[in-house]
Amino acid sequence: MKKELILNMSFPSLNEYVLAERTNRYVAAKMKKSKTTSVAYLAISQKFDLDNKKYDVHFTWFKPDNKKDHDNIAFAKKFVLDGLVYAKILQSDGCKHINNLSDTFILDKTRDYVSCKVEFIESF
Repeated sequence: MKKELILNMSFPSLNEYVLAERTNRYVAAKMKKSKTTSVAYLAISQKFDLDNKKYDVHFTWFKPDNKKDHDNIAFAKKFVLDGLVYAKILQSDGCKHINNLSDTFILDKTRDYVSCKVEFIESF
């Protein structure tokens, strides 16, 4: 069984988050809270739900250009998983509920920001 969540929102890179953290820890905390909450609201608005099972999670990242390294982009999965826990859609983002994480990166020049599709595949 596979479930899909579309997150048509912008995500900061790891470098942007680290810069915010170095500038002022409250700026970084605000950034994390904002992105985590946005993911939660988008998931709730899409009526996204998960059973209390273990999942492999595949992220497809849509990027507007090749300026950011893939590891900097994929850092945003932290906001995604934390947002789903915050919304009580995912019981936990620990090893009991999440098995493997994988990423695909697609160049989409029609976009102005990095966005994401997340697939949850039941893991055994």
